[in-house]
Amino acid sequence: MTNNNEIIVPLLPLRGLIVYPTMVLHLDVGREKSIQALEKAMVEDHQIFLTTQVDTSIQDPDEDDIYNIGTLTKVKQMLKLPNGTIRVLVEGLERAEIVSYIDHDTYAAVSLRTFPDSVEKDAEHQALMRTLLSSFKQYIKMSKKNATETYSATADIEEPGRLADIVTSHLPLQVKDKQEVLEAIDVKNRLTKVIDFINNEREILQLEKKIGERVKRSMERTQKEYYLREQMKAIQKELGDKEGKTGEVSVLTEKIKEAGMPENVEKTALKELDRYEKIPSSSAESSVIRTYIDWLIALPWSNATKDDHNLKKAERILNEEHYGLEKVKERVLEYLAVQQLTKSLKGPILCLAGPPGVGKTSLAKSIASSLNRNFVRVSLGGVRDESEIRGHRRTYVGAMPGRIIQGMKKAGTINPVFLLDEIDKMSNDFRGDPSSAMLEVLDPEQNHTFSDHYIEETYDLSNVMFIATANNLATIPGPLRDRMEIITIAGYTELEKMHIAKEHLLSKQIENHGLKKTQLQIKEDAILSIVRYYTREAGVRSLERQLASVCRKTAKIIVSGDKKRVTITDKNIEEFLGKKQFHYGQAEKNDTVGVATGLAYTTVGGDTLQIEVSLSSGKGKLSLTGKLGDVMKESAQAALTCVRSKAAELGIDENFYEKYDIHIHVPEGAVPKDGPSAGITMATAIVSALTGKPIRKEVGMTGEITLRGRVLPIGGLKEKTLSAHRAGLTTIILPKENEKDIDDIPESIRKELSFHPVSSIDEVLELALVGGK
Repeated sequence: MTNNNEIIVPLLPLRGLIVYPTMVLHLDVGREKSIQALEKAMVEDHQIFLTTQVDTSIQDPDEDDIYNIGTLTKVKQMLKLPNGTIRVLVEGLERAEIVSYIDHDTYAAVSLRTFPDSVEKDAEHQALMRTLLSSFKQYIKMSKKNATETYSATADIEEPGRLADIVTSHLPLQVKDKQEVLEAIDVKNRLTKVIDFINNEREILQLEKKIGERVKRSMERTQKEYYLREQMKAIQKELGDKEGKTGEVSVLTEKIKEAGMPENVEKTALKELDRYEKIPSSSAESSVIRTYIDWLIALPWSNATKDDHNLKKAERILNEEHYGLEKVKERVLEYLAVQQLTKSLKGPILCLAGPPGVGKTSLAKSIASSLNRNFVRVSLGGVRDESEIRGHRRTYVGAMPGRIIQGMKKAGTINPVFLLDEIDKMSNDFRGDPSSAMLEVLDPEQNHTFSDHYIEETYDLSNVMFIATANNLATIPGPLRDRMEIITIAGYTELEKMHIAKEHLLSKQIENHGLKKTQLQIKEDAILSIVRYYTREAGVRSLERQLASVCRKTAKIIVSGDKKRVTITDKNIEEFLGKKQFHYGQAEKNDTVGVATGLAYTTVGGDTLQIEVSLSSGKGKLSLTGKLGDVMKESAQAALTCVRSKAAELGIDENFYEKYDIHIHVPEGAVPKDGPSAGITMATAIVSALTGKPIRKEVGMTGEITLRGRVLPIGGLKEKTLSAHRAGLTTIILPKENEKDIDDIPESIRKELSFHPVSSIDEVLELALVGGK
């Protein structure tokens, strides 16, 4: 029956509580708006509307955060408590529905339509009431929380609607279920719902009883096991094993359960633990099994750090800790961006290749820092044994896992940044080939099931970000190199070295030597002199050593009391570092006949080579000196044959080889030299010697040559160009096919050099010889 008369009363939202009509209960009210609503109700007719919040966490609910149907109640009593809250006694009157919501500044009010329960009671009502009371009686018998007096109190209720409400209030239902009963305006529908709920609760109680009986049986079994274990302890004590393994096994079992192992690994660990418990402590096998279990527990199986996907922060960290190296930084930021979009990405396998001292290892640490991952480093230099990677089988005495698993234990998480340092320095012998064992580690399609001989169970490495470092890619086997993304770090320009020295190296060395920044000042011209005249390298390691030398001498001056503050300039640098060790400027002072400047790539960066050709009377004998490798010897032979084939074009006597012996020499004979890029340099030097035309002193060249005079592409153009710039050369001749690589050279260097891509020896001679060919 619907009452169309609308009334306006204050609103009091409840959290986790439902009030039904005819119910009388105490409430503690603490929210300011709710207190104001109560005071408003007390001033008027003591009526207030109670409804429940949908989300209990909301502090200041509005119209959308409360249920539309609640209970109109009367405030019977109100008492202010010492802690500022108000305790009220309310009595439920009728169900009511919100027609409109009125938000005052200090409290909320609602316009309501009420729904009094029907007083009519037919045969169906009677049947539903009997069914409800019967079910409730059985529920009370099964439940230990409700006393039998509760049933007696409800059995006397004659109103069907009130009976449904009172029974519901005694059931441990969720708020949404109790709200469903409150919203059931039709009494028959309400009774049916309550019967369904009570039957459901009875089923739950039956299940609880079954589970309780099962737990009881389990406890009896556990008590029996405890008794037997105590007996075992006593027997072991009598036999001399004072402590026994029982306590130890219990601790290990707990640790295995907590380690988060995959199901198959946990099964293996528990099986081995069972063996360990049965084997006497004096047995050698006992310590082997214990060590194996400890390794399984210590490995990270599920523990992972959360990646920091803040690209701006990562970029800032990389820029603060490393100057230049744009390609590497860009690659790391790309990885972060893709991972943020996909939410899951197999760890990439990067290989930072470049000369010593360019910051490969420290860059890997910065990558770990920017990703918020743990960092672990393993040095592979000199590793010859395959077991160093895959581990030893447990049948061997002193067996242990390989370096990969050891590194994962040290990292403590399944997703560290794992640095494989000096991967190009691995070698093989009769004990196996460790580089082949690395194939599985560095293959994204295989490393999720990496197998270590010691652990035996597969281990997932797919979340690890592997970073390898190498000086020389040529010594890395092809299949292994194919699994890595190669990022070449060529070396630093003068400008970059100066910046690194000022921003990073100098402050680090001042701190390491116990100096204060006010005690030592190195002017820019002094740093430039150190870069030009005391170091000749691609990286900054020698530069750091020279700065350390300056700091040591400064420390001595200050401690001896000679000076309180030292300033170093270009004029007094020799007092601290001695005479200049290198020349800066033209590799050759003058245009010279038979002397060409070649550009070479070594494992420590780029370098310039002077190739000298001298003619002497003879029968065409070719002599090669300067400790040349096989490749350079073949380049010399090819260059000579090319010159002979083009003798007429070049204005050279076609029978020159019958009159002269040719001697090709590359100075610094104690230093081994090899590589496929000296062909055009040798050919130019031979032509210069035979024609008497000098070679331009400012020209450096690189490129291999064919017998027909074609110029073939080379590698390491950036490193070679940096070495040419250090040597003071201004013109670079390079193969046409390497023209695309010019973009990799820093712009500050490109501006100071002139590049000439060539495709034939004729173009080389036109550019290199004074007056052309």
